[in-house]
Amino acid sequence: MGPHAKTPLLPRTEHDDPMPRRRPSSKRFTTHAALFIAVFSLFWLSSRIWTCNDPSHHHGEEDTKVPLEVHIMSKCPDARDCLTNFVVPAMANVSDKVDFRLSFIGKYVSPAFPCRGWSRAGCGYWAMLGVHIYPCWTDPSSIEVALLTSASRTTDEDDGVQCMHGQTECLGNIMMLCAASVYPDPKIYLGYSMCLIKQYQKIPDQEFLEDCALEHGIDFDKLNHCVSRDDGAYAMGMLRDSVQRSADLNVTTSCTVRLDNKVRCIFDSGSSECDDGDKPKDLVKDINELYDKSRGWTE
Repeated sequence: MGPHAKTPLLPRTEHDDPMPRRRPSSKRFTTHAALFIAVFSLFWLSSRIWTCNDPSHHHGEEDTKVPLEVHIMSKCPDARDCLTNFVVPAMANVSDKVDFRLSFIGKYVSPAFPCRGWSRAGCGYWAMLGVHIYPCWTDPSSIEVALLTSASRTTDEDDGVQCMHGQTECLGNIMMLCAASVYPDPKIYLGYSMCLIKQYQKIPDQEFLEDCALEHGIDFDKLNHCVSRDDGAYAMGMLRDSVQRSADLNVTTSCTVRLDNKVRCIFDSGSSECDDGDKPKDLVKDINELYDKSRGWTE
């Protein structure tokens, strides 16, 4: 080695190998292990809180919604108060957990001998929708509304529905049913129904019906088509079926709220009959409990 040769900073190994590699740090392994333990602990804790009692249950959404049905008359103040103060505020919180339905109360009649000399009084608001409506005065205290394909049709096969607050209520009922048929999302058709029932005295003013439709994003022409479809037979069929359903369930009071196929509340003459509370929060609580139970989960 010459006098000017530099001394290596690091001594060479016996075999002149490069510096040996360091062993992998155990920090990464420790971090992964800690993360695994944390996740497992959370899973274990949650399994202690919620237990699935039905191992065959797939926890789907469609078959776990809680049935919520409200039976009303469209021109009934009790129905207005029931929807405004009880049902709608609750639906705002749990609409995704319920299978909601509006049904109507009336009297389904199938006259053996239809009225002669049909009166056209008051059918202007039906005519505006393209439907031939003729009120039949079979009783001084009630009006039977029949949907006919023509003014001359007087066969005994015509079916009708009597509405407690008169023929305009039958129209209000039909408008709500058509809204539900054309726009099945409860957020839409329930909003439209609420708009009508809040000022039910205005039914069947055409401008009022159209304004409510516009307010809730509903195409009034589609409602018109629903009401006038098959010369009104389709709409009257929906009303007839709805009224018959209420009768089959022995529901006679507007407003009756049925939850999970059982009577939950009855609002009548300004008072309520609710075993489990008449506040929206009470209904929300019941729906949440039934929904969790229907999914196979218990606390």
